[in-house]
Amino acid sequence: MIVIGIDLSGPSNHKDTVLAIFEVQNGNLRFIKSMSNVSDKDILEVVSVQSQGDEVVIGIDAPLSYEDGGGDRESDRNLRKFIVQNGMKSGSIMPPTLNRMVYLTLRGIKLSREITTQASLHPISIVEVHPGAVIGSRLSSVEMSHVLAYKQDVEVRKVLLNWLEQQQLIGIPEAVADQSHSIDACAAALGAWHWRDTKFTPKWISPAKPPLHPFDYCC
Repeated sequence: MIVIGIDLSGPSNHKDTVLAIFEVQNGNLRFIKSMSNVSDKDILEVVSVQSQGDEVVIGIDAPLSYEDGGGDRESDRNLRKFIVQNGMKSGSIMPPTLNRMVYLTLRGIKLSREITTQASLHPISIVEVHPGAVIGSRLSSVEMSHVLAYKQDVEVRKVLLNWLEQQQLIGIPEAVADQSHSIDACAAALGAWHWRDTKFTPKWISPAKPPLHPFDYCC
């Protein structure tokens, strides 16, 4: 199984879009490579290549649907409640139609649908993931300050690299700690792995509700 975590940014912001590729191996998630400054075309090509050899599971950090009429989806409200109960801040969960979110939502919807139409030899599955919630829901109470600080603090990101290794993500190079988007891509892969692999269960999940909300949302 190949697991790909994507920290997506808006359509004009390839610079902050990061993709991390892992392979399930001997019960671990082994790092293959990370790519930054990634376009939609780059992502589709990676998925196409990887899906020729194995099942591909993709965790995307971006809204993959929106609420008809605007505002929060039911899943957004439920995840916001979950992360607050776990000591995180509610502000990281924003409605997909919020002004600052709409272009990211547009890209997430477009890209996820394009991926699902790709022909491949092996299955491709997609889940919407919130990387901060993936991390925060697995940290101990004494470590919770890390999830509140890693976006701004490279030293905290280095700590989280070690923590990711404890979560069985092995072989991640130290350079991944240089930017928070790379940490988020790895965390998205962790969430997607726990969603797809029957040996694990997500910490929180909102099941898909087709046709308007066609993908599960998890952390």
